[in-house]
Amino acid sequence: MIYRVVKKRNIFINGALSFSKKNAKYIFLIKLYFVILRNTKTIKKIFTMEIKILGSGCSRCKALEKSVYNALAEMDLDADVEKVEDINRIIAYGVMQTPALVINQKVIFSGRVPSVSDLKEIITNNMQ
Repeated sequence: MIYRVVKKRNIFINGALSFSKKNAKYIFLIKLYFVILRNTKTIKKIFTMEIKILGSGCSRCKALEKSVYNALAEMDLDADVEKVEDINRIIAYGVMQTPALVINQKVIFSGRVPSVSDLKEIITNNMQ
C-alpha cells in the first residue's frame, strides 16, 4: 500500500524526497513503514508464542503434537511449534516423563496427553 502511495504521489524524485507540505504525511508513513520493516524480527519475537513438544517419538508424543496443532487451529493462533526428540535437550528442561509441553521456555506439564479443550485453556493461560 505504501509503495502504491509513493508511486502515485511521486514522492521519490530522482532518488531524493520531495519535502512539500502536501507530501509530509506520506513521508511520515514511509518512514514508519521502514522502521517496522527493520524491526520485524524484534516484533515477531515479542508477539510469537514458542511451543515445544518434548518426546522420543512414541504414539503419545505424536498424539500431543496433533492435539497442539488442532488446538492452535481452533483458536486461530499462530505459534512456532517445534518437536524436540533429542534426549539431551529434553533432560535440559528437567523433564523425566514424556510427552511434555513447553510454552515460551516454561515446562507446562509432562507425562500426559490432555484433550484439545484442555490444551486451548493451557495455551490461553500462557499467552504473553
